[in-house]
Amino acid sequence: MAKRRNEYISLNDALEEFVNENKLEKGMDKVNVRNAWQNLMGNGVNNYTTQIELKQETLYVSLSSSVLRQELSYGKEKIVKMLNEELGKEVVKTIILR
Repeated sequence: MAKRRNEYISLNDALEEFVNENKLEKGMDKVNVRNAWQNLMGNGVNNYTTQIELKQETLYVSLSSSVLRQELSYGKEKIVKMLNEELGKEVVKTIILR
């Protein structure tokens, strides 16, 4: 449990400290990757996205359209780069489209 302090800290700093002390970074990364995917890909891709799951440093994306899956497979490296830029750190190294 966090120690009480007499000084004031911002809410952002307090939440960051809470996440770090309770080792919740991996869970937060999973949520943040889903949000980043939805923000970057837009409604066209999100309508065909059925599941997004982050395991280790691999992002598994299930799509209901084989045509879209093939089209996205051409730009996997670019998608990884865009996701990591959106997250501000390197969370995803590879993407598997299924």
